[in-house]
Amino acid sequence: MPELPEVETIARGLAHAVTGKTIETVTVSMRKIAVAPDGVPFEAALAGDTVALVGRRGKYVTIDLATGRRLVVHLRMTGRLIVQGAGYAEPYPYTHVVLAFTDGTRLSFADVRQFGRIRLLAAGDPWDADGGVEPLSEGFTSEAFVSMLDGRRTRIKAFLLDQSRIAGVGNIYACEALWEAGIRPSRPAHTISKPARRRLHGAIRNVLTRSIEARGTSVDDYVDAEGLKGGFQNQLAVYGRLGEPCPRCGRPIVRTVLGQRGTWWCRGCQK
Repeated sequence: MPELPEVETIARGLAHAVTGKTIETVTVSMRKIAVAPDGVPFEAALAGDTVALVGRRGKYVTIDLATGRRLVVHLRMTGRLIVQGAGYAEPYPYTHVVLAFTDGTRLSFADVRQFGRIRLLAAGDPWDADGGVEPLSEGFTSEAFVSMLDGRRTRIKAFLLDQSRIAGVGNIYACEALWEAGIRPSRPAHTISKPARRRLHGAIRNVLTRSIEARGTSVDDYVDAEGLKGGFQNQLAVYGRLGEPCPRCGRPIVRTVLGQRGTWWCRGCQK
């Protein structure tokens, strides 16, 4: 599933490509994927509206429309948002929703596993009210993070994956941040010292920022809005590197399962 850096990269690409464009027609070939409020057909609800702003909230791409409404896209496992230029004849493989703009370009939502969703929300819909703090925002301070872990007996990796607390961090970046901070993924959150919590706070922000600079991590199906792969997979320290030497201490990277999620870490330097 694309995490914060991948979704941020996609959103930035879409912002450059489709902001200000007016939707001429909409085609939906799989009804469960695209949903509009009040039972209004998705196609009719969007035709004629204009893209005002493209952004991101957690792992969601958000597309604000000139009418005040918003499209919220959850890519899930294999969803893709691809911009195709005017005159591009062939549809993108596994496309289920197409927004065709008046200038001839189009935005295609493709998903081989059909888990992704696009929702059209009414203006002011508080859809993200239960979402956690954005880890690259000003509100995610070191002291705020230190306090978040007080009294929390949850394993620290599970805590990082809880989207109601921190929005956008998934399996890849939880593993990488915990390695960078030198913290064992199974450790109960409340037992981590304040200096180690501050290290982890910095590590979270660091790995996310570096991945955004590299346009995300392509280890499975992720591509950006142009259909291009990211580059952060070339910088991964532990994720997906079972048996390879730890970049810090040289011991083999191990893989265990925590909360039904594969977890890569180093027994030598994550105490």
